[in-house]
Amino acid sequence: MRRRGQRILGRMRIDFDPETVGRNPFYKLLTSVVVPRPIAWVSTINPDTHTANLAPHSFFTVACVSPPVVQFTSVGRKDSLRNVEETGEFVVNLAPERMFETINGTATDFPRGVSEFEAVGVAREESVRVRPPRVAESPVALECELHSTVLLGDSTVVFGRVVHAAVDDGVMVDGHPEVGRLRPLARLGKNEWGTVGDVLEIERVRYTDWVGENGETGKR
Repeated sequence: MRRRGQRILGRMRIDFDPETVGRNPFYKLLTSVVVPRPIAWVSTINPDTHTANLAPHSFFTVACVSPPVVQFTSVGRKDSLRNVEETGEFVVNLAPERMFETINGTATDFPRGVSEFEAVGVAREESVRVRPPRVAESPVALECELHSTVLLGDSTVVFGRVVHAAVDDGVMVDGHPEVGRLRPLARLGKNEWGTVGDVLEIERVRYTDWVGENGETGKR
């Protein structure tokens, strides 16, 4: 259900009630406004067929710094989730712009046991600490061991402790990965994807340096 809400600063807001709008329409709304979303290009191993699975997941972020933990969400019971639960390992490969069509190809709903590496033609390389392979052409690979999972409605949040990181030296500048060289893809709404546009840089202001409206600073 949607209805006209109150007018704020000359704009009229439209209210959406997730209970009445329905699951899919509200899902499309969320994924259109929570943007851009980084992509975890997750590689896993099927323990039954020993084939390597590869799929993009756009509900992805850092969950903890110490220990280093990343998280991605599986909407529904997908192969990536099943493999992680059964093996306790996965790799998050950065999704670079130049591999746009390839990454989209690995989102195809291939039958369980079919390797996206083989079906789509993605070169692989061995990982250092885990069994799932890394994407050879991806500039960054985060090798993870399963920390825990949390079931939320129709989705499962997967937390992985990063046990090894491999970064292409070609994307490093002064010891750090440079976003202009990484060129990561992001997911937007509908079938839209995003690339890196203008990059803004600003230092965080400390309270002691803050200048208020009255001209006074936070310094004592």
